Amino acid sequence: MKILVPVKRVIDANIRVRVKADNTGVETANVKMAMNPFCEIAVEEALRLKEAGNAEEIIVVCAGPEKSAETIRTGLAMGADRGVHVATDERLEPLVIAKILKAVAEKEGTDLVILGKQSIDDDNNQTGQMLAAIMGRPLGSYISKIESSDGGFAITREIDAGLESLKITSPAVVTADLRLNEPRYASLPNIMKAKKKPVEVVSPGDLGVEVQNRINVVRVDEPPAREAGIMVSSASELVDKLKNEAKVI
Repeated sequence: MKILVPVKRVIDANIRVRVKADNTGVETANVKMAMNPFCEIAVEEALRLKEAGNAEEIIVVCAGPEKSAETIRTGLAMGADRGVHVATDERLEPLVIAKILKAVAEKEGTDLVILGKQSIDDDNNQTGQMLAAIMGRPLGSYISKIESSDGGFAITREIDAGLESLKITSPAVVTADLRLNEPRYASLPNIMKAKKKPVEVVSPGDLGVEVQNRINVVRVDEPPAREAGIMVSSASELVDKLKNEAKVI
């Protein structure tokens, strides 16, 4: 089995995000970047499937500018076998990313695509669903467990009512939730080995994908500052303020 793991370069989760002075986006200059946490979980699960003898090769793919290669190297240092860098400076929306991943997955002949369920920057939570739809593959979303089973996969999904157990056929697409695993840290020897692992560089055009965005970002603002709370002396006063001042009841 061959596994494809898409990864994304985002602002480190521990960094406070700042909006640019001209309100055109968030500040990324001289800001620490890292692999999207959900993507780390997806890489870890692919590695565990390989270590269990259920996969022969793991490919990490990242679409983005030149520095996105650093994110691919992180995946290789964790244990992936090789990388694909879809180099572009264009802003990429979920549908375009899904089309890019479809082209890469079909080119590589992958049996399983494991994505993080969402990225912590845009929070769209759309790419996995779109990818499964345009590839015509079964989708397991928000998974907290996956095992190879009878020519497919047995998965456990996180749903509002609790957990849902399903079996899906291969080839498939799954999106990783937080409870799936705890990602490993890359050791220094593996970081050094990752520098020698192959990374293929292609453009969206090479894959037959046109970068066409359908959404324009008009303005980016920080959320308003939270106002200080007030103390009330009784339940009736609370109800009065909710009704007449906050107007929420």
